[in-house]
Amino acid sequence: MQIPPVGQSSRRAVLLVPALAVALVPALVGTGTAHASDSMPSTRASVVAASVDLTDPHKKDIAMQLVSSAENSSLDWKAQYKYIEDIDDGRGYTAGIIGFCSGTGDMLDLVELYAKNKPGNVLAKYLPALRKVNGTDSHSGLDPNFTKDWVTAAKDTVFQQAQNSERDRVYFNPAVQQAKADGLRALGQFIYYDAIVMHGPGNDSVSFGGIRKTAMKKAKTPAQGGNETTYLNAFLDARKAAMKTEEAHSDTSRVDTEQRVFLKAGNLDLNPPLTWKVYGDSYTIKS
Repeated sequence: MQIPPVGQSSRRAVLLVPALAVALVPALVGTGTAHASDSMPSTRASVVAASVDLTDPHKKDIAMQLVSSAENSSLDWKAQYKYIEDIDDGRGYTAGIIGFCSGTGDMLDLVELYAKNKPGNVLAKYLPALRKVNGTDSHSGLDPNFTKDWVTAAKDTVFQQAQNSERDRVYFNPAVQQAKADGLRALGQFIYYDAIVMHGPGNDSVSFGGIRKTAMKKAKTPAQGGNETTYLNAFLDARKAAMKTEEAHSDTSRVDTEQRVFLKAGNLDLNPPLTWKVYGDSYTIKS
């Protein structure tokens, strides 16, 4: 299977400050809750209410498979707890189910949580080094055994749960909460989630908040009375523009031959079967 040339952490365009993730939810939700106009169909609210959103366990698993197809060239996202390498993107080590990076703060938060839940674990001794390398691509204090110890830790269900928890806290929950506030169904929620995984939370032009802001200049969200498909096309246009500002994001197939395919098909509830391509590789989720 072809591995994307940029590796699996083609995600954050800037180094994340850990506090950004915490601040994201109230900052974003506060900007996207305008009431729908009188011109909206009266059935809109009932349709959205009846839809199964991305927090449904099966839908969430689909979302994780979709992200993994782009980040790992595999639908087996649970096999990625043990993944770790430096892909030379300036973010140090990239690891785990969502591409936690030693240079962007989220790996540090993860290992701190693991140490809190299981003191004395195999990664706890690296916390001083992770604090020092945060914001850089340095391996100082991590080599030569950090990668080996990460793989060992990945066998521990406590560490797996810590990865799940940080994924939800920093990426999944803020993305889905904002999408629901914007009146988006499961596909739109996934589109937001995939964007925040790659670009990170934040409000500069190439982070999730900035991409959303650019899209809203072109089209209204459903919560503002806009058409859902029109708005999502505007969001994907804005995301592609952001991706193209960085070489590591220049392949936009996860938008062009994945998300746009579902959108063109009118599959706003992200219902399987789903067939798509990323980096030239074909994938299917049958049910």
